Amino acid sequence: MALGGCATWSLVTATAHDGRPEGVLLAVLAVAAGYAAGRICGALLPVAALCAGSLAGLVVMLAVPRLAAGPQIDAPLGHAGGTAALLTLCTGAACCAAWEAGSPALRFALGALAAAITAAAPLLGSISGFIGCTAVLLCSLAAGRMRRRALGMAGLALGAAAAGLLTWTIAAGAVPGGLTASLQGELTPYRLRLWHDALLLSHDNAGLGVGPGRFGEVSATATRTLSSDGKPHSALLQQAAEQGVVGVLLLGAVFGWLLYTLWRSPRPTPVVLTAGAALTLLAAIASVGNALSFTAVSVGAGLLAGLATARPLADGSPEQEVPRVRPRGDRLTP
Repeated sequence: MALGGCATWSLVTATAHDGRPEGVLLAVLAVAAGYAAGRICGALLPVAALCAGSLAGLVVMLAVPRLAAGPQIDAPLGHAGGTAALLTLCTGAACCAAWEAGSPALRFALGALAAAITAAAPLLGSISGFIGCTAVLLCSLAAGRMRRRALGMAGLALGAAAAGLLTWTIAAGAVPGGLTASLQGELTPYRLRLWHDALLLSHDNAGLGVGPGRFGEVSATATRTLSSDGKPHSALLQQAAEQGVVGVLLLGAVFGWLLYTLWRSPRPTPVVLTAGAALTLLAAIASVGNALSFTAVSVGAGLLAGLATARPLADGSPEQEVPRVRPRGDRLTP
């Protein structure tokens, strides 16, 4: 329902402002397709499917280093957010597979795979990806000691909300001066100017936004940059600028729906919390980057959620009980 609401609202705002909802619709379709595939594969082969999903993400990064076909835009912000997000999801899938594994040897091998992905992140030029992978590993280890998943899910929801609130605060320039200077070095002044433009547009068009896909046309910073990709590099601020308050609420509803389905999942608690941690870190990366602009990341998020919420099929079909009969006189009675 939340994904359907996002698709419908993007069409409404696009109609009102002559926008281009294709990007939003593609992202919704990618998440839905990944989730459906994850539910099916996770029900049949949970460990193999999680391991295959982790390795598939690595293959995508090696085969398509910039995560998108066609002309590439490396400057000024590039594809760093997408790479970090995909590495984080791959590590999360490997950790989930390790928790699902039955034998200690297989669990050790899958844990080593997760550690190898983390170690490879700096070699792939993604320091933020290394941080995200390390966080997933630590959360996965902590998840093994938790028995109440509701408490963990509440903590993940608060973490995602804190990341969004921090992004909004930075865009509004409401942080201390010394912290602002240090953030400019990490986030770059160009990104901060894009965030400020998105915040101004969201204030002026709180109802319907400026229309999906139109940020690059109305942002003063983006229009003055020849190599701009037309995005504010923050999923939260992009939704606010292009689709207004309702768009932000729908984006939050999608993340809340993912956490709810994980909470209700029949999978073991460590698997559920590890997947939730990876998706929460993806939300944090997307709040400060362009991670959700890459179809591979959207598919990966849906796939991991589907694998972690799949209900295992029963071993074999239930046998039908055959009633026993015994002779009584000249007739058979049950």
